[in-house]
Amino acid sequence: MVPDRLFDDAEAEARWRARFHAPRITVPEWARDAPEANVYASNASGVWEVYAWNRATDEHRRVTDRPNGTLHATPSPDGEWIWWFDDTDGDEFGSWVREPFAATEGSKPEKAVPDVHDGYQAGLEIGAKIVAVGVSTDDGSELFARIGGETRRFYSHPDDAGIAALSRDESLIAISHSEHGDSRHPALRVLTADGFEAVAEKWDGEGKGLSALEFSPLPGDQRLLVLHERRGREELLVWDVRADSETEIELDLPGEVVAGWYPDARALLVVHFHEGRSSLHRYDIDSAELSPLDTPAGRIGGAGVRPDGTVEYSWSSAAEPAAVRARTTDGTDAILLEPPGERAPGSEPVTDAFVEGVGGRIHALVSRPSGAPEGPLPTVFSLHGGPHAADEDRFSAYRATWLDAGFAVVEVNYRGSTGYGSAWRDAIEGRPGLTELEDVAAVHDWAVQTGLSDPAKCVVNGASWGGYLSLLALGTQPARWAAGVAGVPVADYVAAYEDEMEQLRSFDRGIFGGSPEDVPAVYRECSPITYVDAVTAPVLVLAGDNDPRCPIRQIENYLDRLGGRDLHHEFYRYDAGHGSLVIAETIKQTAIEVHFALRALGLR
Repeated sequence: MVPDRLFDDAEAEARWRARFHAPRITVPEWARDAPEANVYASNASGVWEVYAWNRATDEHRRVTDRPNGTLHATPSPDGEWIWWFDDTDGDEFGSWVREPFAATEGSKPEKAVPDVHDGYQAGLEIGAKIVAVGVSTDDGSELFARIGGETRRFYSHPDDAGIAALSRDESLIAISHSEHGDSRHPALRVLTADGFEAVAEKWDGEGKGLSALEFSPLPGDQRLLVLHERRGREELLVWDVRADSETEIELDLPGEVVAGWYPDARALLVVHFHEGRSSLHRYDIDSAELSPLDTPAGRIGGAGVRPDGTVEYSWSSAAEPAAVRARTTDGTDAILLEPPGERAPGSEPVTDAFVEGVGGRIHALVSRPSGAPEGPLPTVFSLHGGPHAADEDRFSAYRATWLDAGFAVVEVNYRGSTGYGSAWRDAIEGRPGLTELEDVAAVHDWAVQTGLSDPAKCVVNGASWGGYLSLLALGTQPARWAAGVAGVPVADYVAAYEDEMEQLRSFDRGIFGGSPEDVPAVYRECSPITYVDAVTAPVLVLAGDNDPRCPIRQIENYLDRLGGRDLHHEFYRYDAGHGSLVIAETIKQTAIEVHFALRALGLR
């Protein structure tokens, strides 16, 4: 059922819709050698599309205009071209195209690397003399380089691989690979760009991944910034590839970090993640001094350093909508870009809950609706996708809608979540889904025992991996849930494995311990369709026709089984992929979900 409106009160109805319609913008990416040429994404047109910003003239121009939106784009180093990824109706399968940064009459996008076939993205590095691009298909990964008008495939492998970084002088290409059989913990290899010979290798062994962030921005400087997890969490090291030496950077910070270079390569801009919040720091490489860049508590949604040292970043909190800000070297911090239109109405803050579970302390973020009465509330247990991701203290129009509808919202950073160390992230290996739900059950018990949640009015909800967990919870924990909402879920894991993109098959082999042929019992035990006959609560499923991550056939298999039972369930099917970049479609789906839960709980 698609409701005409969620709320009888006109002001409340306008408020929740306004949060979605409010224009948003990503942190601009500037061209390396022409920093006045910038590219960003915005939903100002009602669809997430790519925009060009000429800082010299302050001209903003929408570049793409596609029915299902465009999100992935980057400028060429000289600022002359905008590259964007052209897929079909959100299916993520396509190729990179390019068009001039400056609009010209009659100009059309052209395939950027004509000799490279279509596929899923596997990395892109654009230089002045070389372009390195990765493509993934059902046959595995292929990496190409285009130099002097000729394209050469320099790497192929059945397992997951990708382009990771290109040195500033364009003499070295770093690739990520999983030839050891575990794409979740990749290794690194650095090749020469003239003959593609391996000059350096780095692998930390089983269960310890390495991620190349970027080469030094200085020509001739062959230092590569890398993430490692040798001490049980993601930390930084600088790898001098030519000298084959490395320097680990030990920061006195809890949680985990990621970083990028300052333009002079003498410092790093560090983004620090800890317990659902992030902050910015400057790390001086010579002195090893770490200095905080004061930002309010919340989430940093992207950050970079301009040639003049200004740090540009996106910030939001659960209560405050996102803004793109600029912090100059003298400490002045101000709004950089204000999208046209009304700013989104605010929402409620989140508080922290720490609950002891069988696998350790679980962190959850809890929100209560404004003016909520005393006593237990109907509660949505919102399970994030990933699974290697985390819920954060960030602004969410989606969360705010549930709060406006009178629900408390509990977001659980279950085992498998990032930001809590390698052991926490990898604890789901060999038993995915069921492990996370042990943590969800512990937090559910806490919420009921503390009087936050009405045990008869608890909804389990999520999308992607969160949708998978929601369906699995409904079948394995039926007494806990009064309703379930699953967006773009894995519902029948064996069928999903057969149909999904190869990058996810590789991921699944790592997390399950093999393919369905290798470990059939694990796939059976951890698949929602195994427990479909135990489901007792009303179920809503939402799915995209063109989803390569959670394909439609395996969802239809689950729904066919539900259809053979006398159990209320609803299905919403839309013409896009793994989610939608169209704001009207996002609003429609949110209304469907909240209205379904209200009806299932007898609140409407």
